Amino acid sequence: MVLAAGRGERMRPLTDTTPKPLLDVRGKPLMQWPLEALVAGGFSSVVVNTAWLGEQIEARFGAGGDLGGVDRGMPLRIAYSHEGRDFGGALETAGGIVRALPMLADVFWVAAGDVYAPDFVFSEAAVTRFVSSGRLAHLWLVPNPSHNAKGDFGLSADGLALNDAPERLTFSTIALYRAAFFAPPHCDIPPGNPQGTKAALAPLLRRAIEKAQVSAERYLGAWADVGTPERLAALNAGR
Repeated sequence: MVLAAGRGERMRPLTDTTPKPLLDVRGKPLMQWPLEALVAGGFSSVVVNTAWLGEQIEARFGAGGDLGGVDRGMPLRIAYSHEGRDFGGALETAGGIVRALPMLADVFWVAAGDVYAPDFVFSEAAVTRFVSSGRLAHLWLVPNPSHNAKGDFGLSADGLALNDAPERLTFSTIALYRAAFFAPPHCDIPPGNPQGTKAALAPLLRRAIEKAQVSAERYLGAWADVGTPERLAALNAGR
């Protein structure tokens, strides 16, 4: 699943007329980077959630196709969860994932459509390791950028995510989840989120981390949260 429903308030005025995932980063829409990486890793089916100016996202990517020839013989299929159309706005991260859950596999990737991580490899091997671990979620953590200097989660020596630790890293937004993570007793939103309940992801993660149900690892490749016009300009300037 690629998350693309946010308003992008800090990116205004750029996002007044263009959804943040469609802003140009190094010659292509920002959201195309994770889509291409998923296809390169062998994953051919993606769910995209939309809200703000979501019709532009569907108009740009449609049902998938070859994304400019990177499919390597395996066309990408995109399904949409239109939170804006169905509920008048975004449902936040957990609410949006639960809404899309009927379209997702039992184990699935999630990546934000506004994060630039061109070197990340979405691999079947990572999925296999995660499935065998029995955990509910696996997070990729990155060194803290200046705008999140305190970080989000710690990392234990044996690969568990920690709520409290001397060193905390930033959650990249890239993760593997089991569908069970978004179901009772871990999440109390009904399957498919028929009422359009808004719910943040962090509280669910922190509760599961307390029960040692979330693993994690460091990711040291190029990564940027494209959250402001200044960060976007720096990326496009090669900084």
